[in-house]
Amino acid sequence: MAATACSTALLGVAGARLPAGAPPTFLLPRRHFSPRRLQGADDAPRLSLLRAKASSDDTSAASGDELVDDLKAKWDAVENKSTVLTYAGGAIVAVWFSSVIVGAINSLPLLPKIMELVGLGYSGWFVYRYLLFKERRKELADDVESLKKSIAGTEAE
Repeated sequence: MAATACSTALLGVAGARLPAGAPPTFLLPRRHFSPRRLQGADDAPRLSLLRAKASSDDTSAASGDELVDDLKAKWDAVENKSTVLTYAGGAIVAVWFSSVIVGAINSLPLLPKIMELVGLGYSGWFVYRYLLFKERRKELADDVESLKKSIAGTEAE
């Protein structure tokens, strides 16, 4: 009843009644959105770039089905499913925990800027060490290939 009287008094509408439990209308945000308001003489070329065209190409659905079938086949080939689920759960917890740690570090006043400087310094060192000269780029490519082989288990020992 108070909301009805308050909104009636503020809006100046005599005899207007709100439904029971409805919030006062003066507390609700007014949203009047008109696409025509966005279009101007300068905006017309920019808005024309945002158009999308639908196609009847069905390759994405086929590749999605292939992906699901491939994942099912790989899951069926796994012998110890509980270990895989344990590792996956551990990975999810580790990502969550690292997010909490980063959030805590980010809330400290000076530490985020120091971490940005450390990241910038390491990036500069990496570019100088591995990307600036051709022979060092080759060394980096060899290191990456050996790492991929050791992960895949194809490295000859």
